[in-house]
Amino acid sequence: MEKERLLVKRAKRGDTEAFASLYSEVFQDMYRFAFYTLGNREDSKDAVSEAVLSAFSSIKNLRKEEAFRSWIFRILFVKCKERRREYANQTLELDEAALNTAFLEGPEEHTLVRKAFFELDQEERLLIGMHLFCGYKSREIAELLHMNENTVRSKESRALKKMGQMLNGEEG
Repeated sequence: MEKERLLVKRAKRGDTEAFASLYSEVFQDMYRFAFYTLGNREDSKDAVSEAVLSAFSSIKNLRKEEAFRSWIFRILFVKCKERRREYANQTLELDEAALNTAFLEGPEEHTLVRKAFFELDQEERLLIGMHLFCGYKSREIAELLHMNENTVRSKESRALKKMGQMLNGEEG
């Protein structure tokens, strides 16, 4: 916590390396938040980028150094809210590439996919979440979880198949 406060003080004085260090600590959480809020990879990346640019240009206005994390997430929340407003009249669908499933057409399907995801066991949710929602590649997941890369791929494939069966009402 003290390290973060010192980095914030330096960033407030214009130290771009200090700001980059702060950003590297929160990027993944910011992206995850944006993705769960917006349901689309590209919009999530854009919202995070916009939030970071806003934060960088206004960090001098941050009053309490220890409030950096909540402050940058508030900025991100506003950026996500603006994006949601932009497509308020559109049906929010989960990113097809992110879920690697059949075409989803509306909110009922979105709910079914989420339900199927949460019916997977903990390891399956972890593998799929790390890959699809956080963007880790099989090799990275294998390293982080101390597993074989092929094992990660096969478990992820079985979990996606299981989700597909749940969505199609088949018995697994």
